[in-house]
Amino acid sequence: MSGAGAAGGLPRIAVVGFPNVGKSTLVNRLAGGREAVVHPEPGVTRDRKEIECEWNGVRFALVDTGGVDMAAGDSLSAAVQRQAREAMASADAVLLVVDARAGLRAGDAELASLLRGAEVPVLVVANKIDRPADAHLAAEFHKLGLGEPRPVSAAHGYDSGDLLDALAELAASVEAAPVEGDAVRLAIIGRPNVGKSSLLNAFLGAERVIVSEEAGTTRDAIDTVAAIDGRPLILVDTAGLRRRWKIAGTVAYYAQLRSERAAERADVAIVVCDASEGLTTEDLRVAELAMRSGCATLVALNKWDVARADLEDVRARLQRRVRLRPPLIACSAKTGRAVPDLLRAAVALADRRAERIPTPALNRFLADVVAVTPPPAKRGRRLRLYYIAQIETAPPRFAVQVNDRRLISRDWAYHLENRLREAYSLDGVPLIIDYVPRKRRQKRGGRARKRSAPRG
Repeated sequence: MSGAGAAGGLPRIAVVGFPNVGKSTLVNRLAGGREAVVHPEPGVTRDRKEIECEWNGVRFALVDTGGVDMAAGDSLSAAVQRQAREAMASADAVLLVVDARAGLRAGDAELASLLRGAEVPVLVVANKIDRPADAHLAAEFHKLGLGEPRPVSAAHGYDSGDLLDALAELAASVEAAPVEGDAVRLAIIGRPNVGKSSLLNAFLGAERVIVSEEAGTTRDAIDTVAAIDGRPLILVDTAGLRRRWKIAGTVAYYAQLRSERAAERADVAIVVCDASEGLTTEDLRVAELAMRSGCATLVALNKWDVARADLEDVRARLQRRVRLRPPLIACSAKTGRAVPDLLRAAVALADRRAERIPTPALNRFLADVVAVTPPPAKRGRRLRLYYIAQIETAPPRFAVQVNDRRLISRDWAYHLENRLREAYSLDGVPLIIDYVPRKRRQKRGGRARKRSAPRG
């Protein structure tokens, strides 16, 4: 095994071990958060997940992995083992986590035999030592032949500071490769079993995440760094989105919360649908969730190799039901059809979400819209629009100065929003338009002073 600089230029430290030894709990303890899904049910973690950590000014990535049980022969266990092996192969250091209360097990010894030939440092962490008086339980793991075991309690934090000192020292010795430019963050979201993980693997040209016919295989939001046409990307595979009330109290519920947060942090959400089912009500619900998160939205009609929905019908339904009017691309993760086009379209959408439109151009646009479709009138008073300016980006936010906000009708507000999308290619980009009442001049001290309109 040989080490390599981590995604984002950070050193990687792989956290591996037998199922249910507390790897994810330890990762959360060391990172000072709750990024990794933790649940009493064994085998919760399946894919490898990188979580950034900082200690004493040194930054590094902890790579949480699924539990490795060499004796398990089913296909899902084999895929988990493969993911853990790849994490170890690309790591700059490895933490082998063992359960001190359970004692030395055959599975620990099998993993240790793999790691004894590693070209990177390996630390043995004896977890679940919740009291200093139990520290002697770590001694048994000297038999693994990987040096002094470190007693810790992931649940209570016992000796976690000393472990972080050792990890920071290891990370500081690694020469990390810098990543140039700001990465575009793309979240791949959708219902369970529509091919999200297959699509991520197709983007990367490698099996980065586990793919299975079993629904709910992905149980966390998995970040992967990639690039297209020289642009750095962060691709985020997510767990399938369901209605929360159906999964309350289960592992899937906590995985879903992370999927929703992944959309909130993304520049673009690629909403994956199954071409054999067309555009379902649940797909529309996922697209609405992406819109409320503030990220741009692109719809990928996947599995085009085995089914062909009516594209024009799907596109028309999207236009009617989703306010963002997201672009639609038919693709196949299995055959690779339109996969590069999908990625380039997502990056272009991220760029449009971050653009600033010049104020003179916006005011010419506003004058043209008003000339073609005059604003509505109520009780003899007509809405007047004096001025428009973009006040924020990512997502774009506009302030329109008006004579009276009460004169605005919902239909005309949607009309202006849609004309703005058409004029500046903003389909799929969430827009915020504030209508700000114009302040009249007020006399004070014998002189008229003009107050600036507040921004909405």
